[in-house]
Amino acid sequence: MFEGQPQTEIDALIKADPEFKQLYQRHRELDKKVMDAELGVLPIDDNLLGQMKREKLVAKQRLLRIYESKPH
Repeated sequence: MFEGQPQTEIDALIKADPEFKQLYQRHRELDKKVMDAELGVLPIDDNLLGQMKREKLVAKQRLLRIYESKPH
């Protein structure tokens, strides 16, 4: 998700910002579930899959806003 940004900056934000940490973990969890569902490993219906994708997108947008608001 943060390709091109130094992992040290992401790690520092995870440690310093509880909201960022929570969103980051939630995004990773959703990313894995969506991938598993698309591969057929996790049997879920299309409505739930769509809901998970929307939640993942909202989390990503919020993470990017937090990241961009911090000095680098």
